Amino acid sequence: MNDPAIPADLLTVRAPAPDWFRRTVAAPKQSCRVTVEGCPIHYLLWPAEPGAARRRGLLFVHGGGAHAYWWAFIAPYFTRDFRVAAIDLSGMGDSGRRESYGAELRAKEMRAVIADAGLGERPFVIGHSFGGFMTMKFGAQFGDELGGAVIVDSPIRSPEEEAQRPLSPPKWANKRIYESFDAARARFRLMPPQSCDNDFIVEFIARHSLMPVAGGWTWKFDGAAMGARRFGEPFREYLQAVRCRAALIFGEKSALVSRGTASYMSSLMGPHAPIVEVPEAQHHVMLDQPLAFVAALRMLLDAWIRAEPGQRDALSEAGDNGCASNRESPYTAD
Repeated sequence: MNDPAIPADLLTVRAPAPDWFRRTVAAPKQSCRVTVEGCPIHYLLWPAEPGAARRRGLLFVHGGGAHAYWWAFIAPYFTRDFRVAAIDLSGMGDSGRRESYGAELRAKEMRAVIADAGLGERPFVIGHSFGGFMTMKFGAQFGDELGGAVIVDSPIRSPEEEAQRPLSPPKWANKRIYESFDAARARFRLMPPQSCDNDFIVEFIARHSLMPVAGGWTWKFDGAAMGARRFGEPFREYLQAVRCRAALIFGEKSALVSRGTASYMSSLMGPHAPIVEVPEAQHHVMLDQPLAFVAALRMLLDAWIRAEPGQRDALSEAGDNGCASNRESPYTAD
C-alpha cells in the first residue's frame, strides 16, 4: 500500500537493501483515517498474524516532521503477537493540518487511533523524539489505559544541564518547492544532523516524505506543527506523572540523550523503569540499529507482559515444577 498521489516507481528504493528490509516494507498494511476534533488523522495498520497470542496492540509515534513510514520496517516484527499501528500526528505525514497544535490535542489523536485501530485493552505506546514527548503527555493523561510507554531518545534534561547547554527550537519550514521529486529527495536530511550507514532506510523515508504541490514537490509536514510552543510545555512534569510502566531506549552516540540525561530521566521515572542504551546508535536509534532496536523493544514488552497479574500467577504455578522451560511465554512460537 502506497500513497496513491505518488507513482509507485518514485517510492521504490534504489539502494542495495538486505532481505529483512525488503520483506518488512512489503508486509501487508492498511491506510486508515479517523477524524479528531475536525482534523483527519492518518495511520498505518498492520493486523496481527493469524493465531496471535492476544488481542492487544502497539502504537508507534514518529518524531518531529516525520511520519508513520518511519516505522514501516520495524512494525512487521511485532505482528506475530500484536496488532500494530503507526500514527501520522496532525500537521505531519498524510494527516490534516490545524490552526494550532499542542500535546493535549496530539494525545487525543493517539487515543483515537488506538480505539479506531482496535488495539485492544492496555496497548503499548512507543514514541521517538518528538513522539516520545507526546507519549509522556499521553502517559500522564491516559496512562491508566496503557500496558506501558516506551520513550525513544527524547531528552528531558536536568535544570543544570539545560542551563549549560540550552536547546534551541528547530527552524522548520516547508515553503521551499522543488521542481522535481528527485531534486527534493536529494535535499533530505536527518535532524539533528547525523550520518546513517543504512542508506536504504534513509532513502525509503525520504521517498515517503514528499508530496506534490503546484509547481513541484515539497515536504509533507506543516512548519507550524513544529513551532517553539512545544518547548514551553512541562514535559518534565509529564514524564514524572506518567501513570503506567515506562522505559527509555536511547542511542549510545545520541546527540540529544547523553548518559547523564538518561540518568536524570531515570530519577524522574523511578527505580523500576528500564533504561536501555543501544550500542553504536545515534539519535535515530531505529534507523542506525534497527534490529537491535527490535530486540530491545521485544525484551521490554516480554518482561512487562510476564509481570502482569495473570502472567505472574501462571509463572508462579509453573515455577512449582522447578523448571523454567516449562513456563509458558507470553509470545507465540514460530
